[in-house]
Amino acid sequence: MSTAPGESRDDHPVQAPGALLLCRARPESVGPAAQLLRERMLLAGAGPEWSVLVPEGRPWQHGEEPVDRVLGGWAAALAVGAPWPVLALWWDIDRSGFTLASGFRRTVGYEWLANGTPVGEDEAMRTFAARLGLDPVLDMQSLEPLTQPDPAADAHARVSGLLAVLTRAGLALPAGLEPGRSADRLRDAARIQPDAEQIEWTGWRAAVGAELDVVESGGLGPWLRGPRARTLAAAQLVVGLPLTAWGVRRRSGGWIVAGAVLMLRGALGLAYDRLRAFD
Repeated sequence: MSTAPGESRDDHPVQAPGALLLCRARPESVGPAAQLLRERMLLAGAGPEWSVLVPEGRPWQHGEEPVDRVLGGWAAALAVGAPWPVLALWWDIDRSGFTLASGFRRTVGYEWLANGTPVGEDEAMRTFAARLGLDPVLDMQSLEPLTQPDPAADAHARVSGLLAVLTRAGLALPAGLEPGRSADRLRDAARIQPDAEQIEWTGWRAAVGAELDVVESGGLGPWLRGPRARTLAAAQLVVGLPLTAWGVRRRSGGWIVAGAVLMLRGALGLAYDRLRAFD
């Protein structure tokens, strides 16, 4: 049976937008990177190789920006320079959708109207599957119906179908983190998880130091020194400056953060050898 627009599958009307950030990495790697967003969030494990971030949602709750624009910027900021992709899931009373960010590549997204009508390109779903390393046959057979009309599936059912496919890639969302719930209800569900961790801004020095420790010990460690490090850092600065300016013009806090994080990482990359020399 289909649901009315603006209602979730459990028949509770959506009163406020909600969102989740899914990172294909362990919480110990995601936590330091998430601090750079300077937003209060809850972090929890979501499977052996996945983590979930549940934001408070202040930008969209206060009417500053639409939830999809904020989440797109945050996902890009988290994914740039990280060896793991970030999937932003978002919904409001009119639409639901996702944005996938992976390194320096252009983000890819898809959305559905409240009644489940697809609004996007089929190629976006194929790119989504390829970047997450999903099975090109089995998983695509499950994803393709999400791009086709189905009067029995509303927007939240579409996002749930997307999550069902990701369970084959190891995703296991904690109970209560379901599409259609408001930011407050999502945080209540995340807070009771045994491994839940509060992400709060602790200052630039602590946040940057923690991220450097994580990155240095991971797959990007060899890129932190020498010519490759300088090339990567310069690229981050080149991309970060215009991205920040674009965010300011659009009055988009999420993309301003993404540009600022890029510039920060670029500056740190250029200074990394000197900083570590004094440790």
